[in-house]
Amino acid sequence: MPFLEEILCQARGAGASDVHLTVGAPPGMRINGGLVSMGGAQVLPNDTVDILIRVMSEAQREKLEERGEYDCSFSLPGCGRCRLHAYSSSGSMALAIRLVRETIPTPEKLGLPEEAVSLCLKKRGLVLVAGPSGSGKSTTLAALVEKINASQAAHIVTLEKPVEYLHPHKLSLVNQREIGTDCQDSAGGVAVALRQDPDVILVGELQDPETTEGAVRAAETGHLVLAGVSAAGAEDVLERLLEAFPSQRQRGMRIRLAEVLEAVIFQRLVPAEEGGRKALFEILYGDPGVRELIRKEKLRQLSGMKNTNSVSADAGSWLSAPASAGLRIFIKISFSKNYSERLFCERRY
Repeated sequence: MPFLEEILCQARGAGASDVHLTVGAPPGMRINGGLVSMGGAQVLPNDTVDILIRVMSEAQREKLEERGEYDCSFSLPGCGRCRLHAYSSSGSMALAIRLVRETIPTPEKLGLPEEAVSLCLKKRGLVLVAGPSGSGKSTTLAALVEKINASQAAHIVTLEKPVEYLHPHKLSLVNQREIGTDCQDSAGGVAVALRQDPDVILVGELQDPETTEGAVRAAETGHLVLAGVSAAGAEDVLERLLEAFPSQRQRGMRIRLAEVLEAVIFQRLVPAEEGGRKALFEILYGDPGVRELIRKEKLRQLSGMKNTNSVSADAGSWLSAPASAGLRIFIKISFSKNYSERLFCERRY
């Protein structure tokens, strides 16, 4: 079996999420958040170069040489689909390979609450899926898109870097565009998508002000926009997006964002009782109270609410506790006997 196939099959069999190939060290894989050596011989410079020749086109390799790093995806028979980030390191090429699941999980399988899944029924507005790197944002976005695909007659346009999950056409038409291949950048891709008669637009990552403004504009013009954001906490998501704009533009963008926001789904991975990891979700709904806090630049007050409201309850119960600004906080929570963190938490403001 060729080197790459052997490594990928071994990693999938071990339940790994990622594979790392670095010249001068044995291959490594990430299991449940921890990096584990796969043993064997050290990776040689020719090993990574040979892999790039196999899985990347000549045009992609030229861009890699020009930029020093490049993202793409590939599929191999018997090994499934993978997301690849290739980058230059000490004169050699290093590879970080994300192993994409063979099937798109349903929102229910991921543990998303029904209230979050119902956001797929919205006809317009902005839904943000946020979390730290490696928390499964792409998988959650794919699950929401597939929910729409299987239940609605809609035109869905996705803008991804790179395309990970492949969506077959079901009730919907799904056109997946890869940044850097099908369109030059995400901001331009969003602008052009508005001329493609979409019902739903997915933006894999809001990485710059231009893309964020494009996503807001698309929501303003009557489209449902699903977008990923890297952030450390639910309350930080919107402020992080707004602070990327020049100071003179932040007030206007704050008002526009408040008008179109439907929800922020924040997620991170925590240890599960049965082993492995599971997702913890926090959902911030864009109701009138939250929109007013956004306009008044007081959204970070929500962090104080979370920290000052203590919770003690049996698994699955609903609690309410008084909160500032005339709002009330509702929490649904369940606890693990072996882990003090909340394994599921929904907060409605």
